[in-house]
Amino acid sequence: MFNKVIMMGRIVNDLELKTTPTGVSVLSFRIAVDRRYQTKGEERKSDFFNVVAWRNEAEFISKYFLKGRMILIEGELQTRSYVDKNGNNAYVTEIIADRATFTGEKAAQPGSASPYQSFPGNAQASSAHPAQTTNAAPTVSQGDASDFTETDSDDDYPF
Repeated sequence: MFNKVIMMGRIVNDLELKTTPTGVSVLSFRIAVDRRYQTKGEERKSDFFNVVAWRNEAEFISKYFLKGRMILIEGELQTRSYVDKNGNNAYVTEIIADRATFTGEKAAQPGSASPYQSFPGNAQASSAHPAQTTNAAPTVSQGDASDFTETDSDDDYPF
């Protein structure tokens, strides 16, 4: 059997890290994921998914992400049922997050706070002016044909 989900979307609600009576960290939140297609003349539609993260992953997400930020979630789908306050059976489908990842979303605009500036692995955190830095891709030289030499035989290749 195989149960793997990978979703990238925006966090819909404020994050509130909770602790179980046994001291385990848990974080429940929702993400909005845009659909790949858009009907002409209509606004793009989104689907909303419940996510639950436990222990270190819950602590990581609550520390480095905020409502409205993009997040990539890897995990598995689980369903559960319960009886609501009216006595009706209710069913919930949730993504149980195994891993959360930054999406490479552009840096915050000047004057606005970014949760990524405090991330220990982020070069922006050590910058004197973090709001002015960008995560632009490095430039790559395309080169030309003179950068390569022609060989007479295929014997030099390791494959």
